[in-house]
Amino acid sequence: MSTGTHRVVDEVDALVEAWRRERPDLDVAPLEVLSRVSRLARHLDLARREAFETHGLEPWEFDVLAALRREGPPYALSPGRLLQVTLVTSGTMTNRIDRLEAKGLVERQPDPVDGRSVRVVLTDAGRRRVDDALTDLLAHERRILGTLPSTERDRLADLLRRLTVPFESA
Repeated sequence: MSTGTHRVVDEVDALVEAWRRERPDLDVAPLEVLSRVSRLARHLDLARREAFETHGLEPWEFDVLAALRREGPPYALSPGRLLQVTLVTSGTMTNRIDRLEAKGLVERQPDPVDGRSVRVVLTDAGRRRVDDALTDLLAHERRILGTLPSTERDRLADLLRRLTVPFESA
C-alpha cells in the first residue's frame, strides 16, 4: 500500500521477505494476504474483548446474547437454533445458557407452540447489556476501519465475502 510517495511496510513484509530469501523455491504470495488476515483477526479479537469486558461480558456471552437480540421481539430462540447460530456443541450450549441464566441475562421458558420444548429468551437486563456492548464494539471497529475510505471498505468486504462463502456453504 502506498501513501503519497513512499510505501507503507508492516511485519508481514519482513516475514515474506525472509521466507523468499530462505525458501526461494516456494511461492509465498499467499502469506501476503492471509498472514495479514490472521494478524488482523488477533487485533479484532483484542478489540472485541476490550469492548465486551467493559460490560462484564465474555465474547461467547456476547455471541449468544447477540443471536437472541437479532431475532427481534420476543428475543427468543430454541437451544437447537442457538447451536446453529453460534457453532458450538449441545453440551457447550447448555452450559452457556445455564451461566447466562444465573447472571439474569436470559431465561428458559416453555415454547408456546410446543409445550414439551423450551426456548431461551433474552431478559431486559440481557438486552441492555448486549446493546451497550454492541455500541462500544462498533466504535472500536469504526476506529480500526477509519483509515479506509468507504469505497475501499466496501471492496474489502466483497473480497472477504468471496473468501468466506466456500467455508460457510460447506
